[in-house]
Amino acid sequence: MSDVIDSDVLLKRASELVELAKKAGADEADAVVVRGRSRSVSVRLGKVEATESSESDDFSLRVFVGRRVASVSANPGFDLKVLAERAVAMAKASPEDPFASMADDERLAKSYPDLELFDPTDVSTEALTEAALAAEAAALAVAGVTNSSGAGASSGMGGMVLVTSRGFSGAYMGTRFGRSVSAIAGEGTRMERDYDFDSRLYFADLKSADDIGRTAGERAVARISPRQMPTQQNLTVVFDPRMARGFVGHIAGAINGASVARKTSFLRDKMGEPVMKAGLTITDDPLIVRGSSSRPFDGEGITGQKLSMIEDGVLKHWFLSTSTARELGLETNGRGVRGGPAVNPGSTNFALEPGDISPEDLIRSVGTGFYVTELIGQGVNMLTGEYSRGASGFWIENGEITFPVSEVTIASNLKQMFMAVTPANDIDRKFGVAAPTLAIEGMTLAGT
Repeated sequence: MSDVIDSDVLLKRASELVELAKKAGADEADAVVVRGRSRSVSVRLGKVEATESSESDDFSLRVFVGRRVASVSANPGFDLKVLAERAVAMAKASPEDPFASMADDERLAKSYPDLELFDPTDVSTEALTEAALAAEAAALAVAGVTNSSGAGASSGMGGMVLVTSRGFSGAYMGTRFGRSVSAIAGEGTRMERDYDFDSRLYFADLKSADDIGRTAGERAVARISPRQMPTQQNLTVVFDPRMARGFVGHIAGAINGASVARKTSFLRDKMGEPVMKAGLTITDDPLIVRGSSSRPFDGEGITGQKLSMIEDGVLKHWFLSTSTARELGLETNGRGVRGGPAVNPGSTNFALEPGDISPEDLIRSVGTGFYVTELIGQGVNMLTGEYSRGASGFWIENGEITFPVSEVTIASNLKQMFMAVTPANDIDRKFGVAAPTLAIEGMTLAGT
């Protein structure tokens, strides 16, 4: 594995590319190499359906000529000089961009921490196959499970090399291991499906294949014979942690500086104002050791720090890269994400901090409500905050989860939802977007 993680060759090649861009007429330049390696196996009903593996080193060169900027990408084996000259020629022919620029020298990381993102464990295709088959077998062994939609296991690594003409040079690599299974319960028109999965940086931290399979099977069986519910107003809806993570992801999107600059976020005018219930805090921390979305530096060479994006309900920060920050008259906070040649702001380890109540007690406090375990469709308007999605889950009666429910729609506006959130204490921080069970008051359930 050492030959895979040794980035010296890539750093040298990126440095040469930057120097050639300067010689070709660029005022400034940076070069990025995004490295990826992956291996996966998918099975169904005891048979291997697919085995895949991939390797890639994708180069991107960004050059600045005055206020003009251009980017080009290539695979290994390209001619460095030709690529550099092409990028500079493109930049000279491009319109000026008043905000595009590299990070200021004083913001560049002089050193950066080892966040322990790399696990050298080499998981063979045979071991991946065994794990996928074991997860499916565990799901099929649950009473009431009648079929499988398949199971999978994967291992991979990825990372980034960044060299800039302002003197920054750095590289990091991270690993990822995963297991998943989808089970079907019931028969005919009464069939129901559910799943479980796990994804971790370190192989030893993965949930066992048996646990994942059993959980998927039990979830599918619990959904048999769902009921439809009449339309109801002002209902408390409880999001299980899987669905809560998606909900919190909407918050991340709403406070992304790029959306604010484009005026496509419903929170664009809310900086310094309450946007969530008092007492709630949302953090973003790129420096968590072994964190799922940790990184020692961002896509521009800046080491970000932990931020309370929303503190005691008040909006404190946008996610900012250098160009987005300058467009907004601000300074970057080290949240630049390299997506090919572009640098856009994004979250790292983003978490809605937990409350002090257990999920069981939170559900008991609801009395009557709806516990959501699946959401369908993309009915979220980030410009207005309007929220309307198909849902299924379980009815809460007298503080207890009772019968399954399907074919309903839950609706509200994210502005009101953010102000009506009560978090439980069951957060799992091993996900890049982390959230506990959430209760949200005042929603509409549209049913029969």
